Order: sequence, then C-alpha cells, then structure tokens
Amino acid sequence: MADQSIQHQVQDNKNETEGEQDYGILLYYKYTKIPNLQNLSDFYHSNCSSLSLLGRVRLSSHGVNATVGGKLKALKKHIEALESNSLFEGTDFKLAACHEPLNDQVAKECGFTSLSIRIVKELVSLSSHPLLKSPDISNAGTHLSAADFHSVLQNAGNFQEKESFGSDKKLVLVDARNLYETRIGKFHTPNVETLDPEIRQYSDLPSWIDGNSERLRGNNILMYCTGGIRCEMASAYIRSKGAGFENVFQLFGGIQRYLEQFPDGGFFKGKNFVFDHRVSVGSLDTDTLGTCLLCSTSFDDYSARSRCSYCRMLVLICDSCREQESSYVCELCQKNGKLVASISTTEDGMSGDVLSPVAIEANPNLDQIRHSPSMSCRNDQHVASTKPMRKLRILCLHGFRQNASSFKGRTASLAKKLKNIAELVFVDAPHELPFIYQHSPPDQNCESVRSEGSPPFINCNRKFAWLVAADYNGKSDAEWKMAKVPFDTLQYQKQTEGFDQSLQYLKTIFLQAGPFDGILGFSQGAAMAALVCAKQGKLKGEIDFKFVILCSGFAVNMSEYSEGSIDCPSLHIFGNNEGNDRQIESLASRHLASFFKCGCSDRSVIIEHDLGHIIPTRSPHIDKMKDFLRQFLQFNS
Repeated sequence: MADQSIQHQVQDNKNETEGEQDYGILLYYKYTKIPNLQNLSDFYHSNCSSLSLLGRVRLSSHGVNATVGGKLKALKKHIEALESNSLFEGTDFKLAACHEPLNDQVAKECGFTSLSIRIVKELVSLSSHPLLKSPDISNAGTHLSAADFHSVLQNAGNFQEKESFGSDKKLVLVDARNLYETRIGKFHTPNVETLDPEIRQYSDLPSWIDGNSERLRGNNILMYCTGGIRCEMASAYIRSKGAGFENVFQLFGGIQRYLEQFPDGGFFKGKNFVFDHRVSVGSLDTDTLGTCLLCSTSFDDYSARSRCSYCRMLVLICDSCREQESSYVCELCQKNGKLVASISTTEDGMSGDVLSPVAIEANPNLDQIRHSPSMSCRNDQHVASTKPMRKLRILCLHGFRQNASSFKGRTASLAKKLKNIAELVFVDAPHELPFIYQHSPPDQNCESVRSEGSPPFINCNRKFAWLVAADYNGKSDAEWKMAKVPFDTLQYQKQTEGFDQSLQYLKTIFLQAGPFDGILGFSQGAAMAALVCAKQGKLKGEIDFKFVILCSGFAVNMSEYSEGSIDCPSLHIFGNNEGNDRQIESLASRHLASFFKCGCSDRSVIIEHDLGHIIPTRSPHIDKMKDFLRQFLQFNS
C-alpha cells in the first residue's frame, strides 16, 4: 500500500486551503490485453458518470488511455475501482490537484465539458492512415524512473549501473512532443545532444525518425514526452529498425513525474504543456522559455488558443500583439513559404484538417475533427441569414508522391476562398513510396555540388500514392536511393495497380471520418476519384457522396466505361492547351471528363485555365467553382 500511496501522490499547493484544492486531473494509460472491450466500456460509462467525471477515455484491445477531471474524492474513488481490476495492476495513476476550469473555450477545446468514451483501433497511432501496421508495443524502450533519467543526464550518459545502457555510446536526447509544446518547455543538459523534431503533429514523428536515422543509429537514445504514452510507440518504432537502434530508453511517467521528483525543474526548463484546461504546468523555476511569435517578447501562455491561419497549430501570441493582429502564420508554415502578409486579417483563414489518428495525449480524434467548433456552420453571403447553412464536407485526395500535409498547404488559398460553404478534409493515400531522386550532372557554376550517388541535402516527409506501378513492392526505404532510369513525364500512365487496396482504405475513411458530400481529387487523386465514381452504384452505404471535383485529372483503368457512362455531378478543372501544365496534358483531362454524363448544364462543368499544374483560385475560376458547389448546399431546419 505504501507504493500505491506514492503513485497516488497529489501536487498540493500548501498555501491554499483544502476547499480551494478539491478539484483535480487524473492521467493514466495501460497497455494490456483487454478480453472484453464492451464490458470495460460499460464500466467506464457507469463509473465516470456516477462520479461526475469529465474528459476523454480511449479503449482498444491493447489497453486504455485516459485523461479525466473532477473532484479529488471522486478521482480517488475512480482509481480504487480500477485497482480492484487485475487489468490495471501496476498502472501509474498521475493525479494532480488544480482549480476547476475557468475558461470555457479552453475547457471545451480540451474535451473537459463532457465525457467522451470511445473504442478505437489504436491508443496511439504513428501512421497517418489505418492500413499501415503500428510497431509492436512489446518492443518499446526501457523505462527509466525520473531519478534514473536525471542521473543519466547528470552523468552525460555514463550510467554504467544499467547493464543494458551502453556506457561506451554517445547519448542523444529526443523530444517526442509537438513543436508548440517544446516552445514553452524542454530538457536542457550541457554536453548532451538534444534533438527537437519540430513536428506539427504526432503522426509526423516517423518521417522525422526515418530522415534522422543516422543521427540515432549506434547511440543511447533517451526519449521523453508529457506523460509517457507517446514514447511507448515512438521508441518501439525506433527499435523496429533493427541493428544499431537497440539502446532506446524513455522517461517513465513523462515530464509530469519528473517535475514531481524535481520540483525545482531539474534539467527541465520552462513549462510542461498539458492537454487539459490547465494548459501548462511549471516548476518552482519561474523563468519563461517561450516567446511571442510576432514581437519575440517573453511569453508562454497558450490560454488564448491562438492558431496558425494555415495549419491551425497553436502559436504563442502575446496580449498586445493579439489586440493588433488576428491572423498568424506559424514558424513551420513560414519555413514552407507561407507569407504573413498574404492572409487577410478579416478572414478566418481555415485551411481544413489532415486526418491522422493521434494519441489522446496529442488531443484531437476523428470525432472531435468532425464536430469541432472551428468546423461550425456559417452562413454563406448568398443565402438568407434566417436559414442556417450546413457547410459541405469535401474529402481531398492528393496527387502521386505527395501527402495530406503538403496538399493541404498547396490548397490553403482554395480553402480560404471556400471557407463559407465548404470544409476541406485531407488524408494520405495508402501506398507509401520509397525515397528516390534523379542524379544531375555536375554544374560548373554551382559552388556546392553533390557527388554522384548522394541524396538531396534536405530530409523529406513520407510520400504516398493511390495507384502504383506493377513492380511496386509495398515497402518504404528509410534511405534515399537514386532512380535507376530517368524520370518519365508519362509515368502516370504506368501506375495502374493498387486500386483495390485504395478503395478499401477509402471505405475505412468514410466509415471513421464521414460523411462527406463530395470528393476532390488532384492529378492521380483525380484518377482515383474518377474510378470511385465509376463504381459508385456498387458502393452504396460504404462510399456515399453527391459530387466530384477532378483537377488536372486523367483516366486509368477505364477501358470498360464509355463516353457519358458515369452518372455523377462533376466539376473538371485543368489547364488548356496553352496552360503550361507539364505534368498532365490538357487532352488527358478532357478525355477523363468525357466519361461523365452531361445531362443538364450544371451536372458536368469544365473550367479551363492557363495557370499550369495547380487549382486556380482567381476570378472567374473560383466563382464558377462556388456556383457548382452551391447547388449541393443544404439548410438546417
């Protein structure tokens, strides 16, 4: 029982009375085989409701992940009930006293105005689509207590008491959290290399690991996150790479347990970002690590929930700057060429969502994406204000060798122009592609030239495809490889395999994240969308939608279909003969459009432009797009 009392310790502020500190937050997770998920779900519904607990509980066949809030007495009763179940033996219950939620906006965004209990496939998923298998959690890194973790940092890796710890290897510290979290607090230790992946979301971490494998190989890898769960899957992913990646260790209980052990902060500087109404938790060290994105003054308060106008990532904006500006561009979007000046301060700038399963610790899930306040309906200027309008939800399919994140960035302007009538949702294709590059002959005028066989200087995120070539082996290489033959501008004509797997994947997306009113496909994504339209009659109840938008599209595997045989409202957008689209010829896009039934004038619409391989957002093109979409708008009663 002594051990249990230690596990249940509460961070009480002795300067406040017990009455002021009767509310708390409880975080815990447990990987274990769940024999009967429905029975466990029923228990949580009954127990949490009876104790008036609010928050998030996620259940899978692999275990439980929970963050709940309520009266301290109720939380302790919840723990007692769980401890009577052998499934939760050895669970680290992290209970902290705090004030009740004071900011309704923060509490609602963090999921603390209701109780959400869901059965999911994975507690934490590193993949950005459900068909990729997650690493085996039993292969996760070795747990280090807060004291051991501190000792390792203090001795710069020379921690010989642990037999599994290679004392002759270099120590590398990896932060498994998102960029906005690291901006207000992180570990800092002299003589220890610390790697901050600077990722926007947890599902971006594998790409960073793949691109930085040589910095990790052969070293003692120390990992940490908020409460520990993200390190479980991330460390298993690193160890799955095999030889050279065996020595992976993680901070058990995360930063929260470390700050309990070292209340002065120890080697952790700043504040620990948390995914509940507290927003962040600090140590006795009051130094501010964060800075305002706009004026660079010391600032580390995310309570205002300011977000990037392109990707919606949280950004630090001080009070004075927030009074002057209403639209912001995060540092990641700025690195990708997004300009602050290009965003109107009078528009919402919503860019849409990338669907990617994430940890509860990393917050949003598909249900929250579908019903989040930022996706709430707005009235279009052409609709009578007395009837609220439900915006259209459009699933966006990227092109070959792209991903959801990059496509979202490329269509940010389109999302802004359509924000009053449509919500764009982005998803990665299921076929992951290897990293390849084309060797270029040395340039005499270039000061720095890569040697033959060397990859590009920059690391790249993973790339995907809807359709692949016949020799596709289904594997993704972590290392760059040179293309065996020169790139073929007509390679898209040879990518004809993989449709069945992609179709099954889209069925899963529609089931988990639907419904969707329409599909937008770009380049190969348009080819995939056209094939789905052709089979729409056989997909009733699995993939239901009202219209399709095909941008720079082309036909693949459509020999069995004739002109005008596809009966689906369609909008075709492509470059004309003078449009300088060097990827897809105008004739190919026009040929694809011919398969769709015309019927009335607004059933199959063609927009030609002279802007190349893009989706145009200027007038009159954007006006025609809006006219096409408005015929599918619905009104709430």
